[in-house]
Amino acid sequence: MASDKPIIVALDFSEAAPALALAGQLDPQHCRLKVGKELFTSCGPSLVEALMKQGFEVFLDLKFHDIPNTVARACHTAAALGVWMVNVHASGGRRMLEAARESLSTFTRPPLLIAVTILTSLGDDELAEIGFAGNAADNAIRLAQLSQQCGIDGVVCSSYEVSLMRQRLAPGFCLVTPGIRPVGSQQDDQRRVMTPKKALQAGSDYLVIGRPITAAADPLQALADIEASIVKIR
Repeated sequence: MASDKPIIVALDFSEAAPALALAGQLDPQHCRLKVGKELFTSCGPSLVEALMKQGFEVFLDLKFHDIPNTVARACHTAAALGVWMVNVHASGGRRMLEAARESLSTFTRPPLLIAVTILTSLGDDELAEIGFAGNAADNAIRLAQLSQQCGIDGVVCSSYEVSLMRQRLAPGFCLVTPGIRPVGSQQDDQRRVMTPKKALQAGSDYLVIGRPITAAADPLQALADIEASIVKIR
């Protein structure tokens, strides 16, 4: 599922004003936007609607993880907002994933439904501490295979697992990778990071990038610089 617009800018803000101001400095022809838990909790659906009115496709990153019926209703409500992508936790299990998929079946143009495998902030030692057997890659691939079996469109995964997933998953399965840092950027709180160029070469479809763009003196130029670094790959 190669994309001609692979960059998703993470709006990691706590209030609407800076998020909308940042969006106003970007171009919807060159990126999509991600609204996560903090911003959505603070501002609600009105913020998502305001971003879409500016022409942006929105990835609603709320990582739903609950009993099947609750997740299904949440996904249906998100789709009714008109978002481009919504996600759930793959560790919610088969029944939850299938319920989420089924909840979108009535929409003419449903959002992409993406499952989170293993958070990129987690290292192998932390996975062992919470009871996961095997390393991050083992668990991510297992959860991605389950997601594909359940009809999910793709997964969120570390760029370090992308090449393995491309080998083991059917073509067309969408891979969304956070933890993307251009050369020279700080790693911040991510543990498993990769440059935009290397991530796309490995097989990523969409790159989630936050602070390297949102904290830049000129966000549009930062976006353009990243696009220039990957243009030959697309």
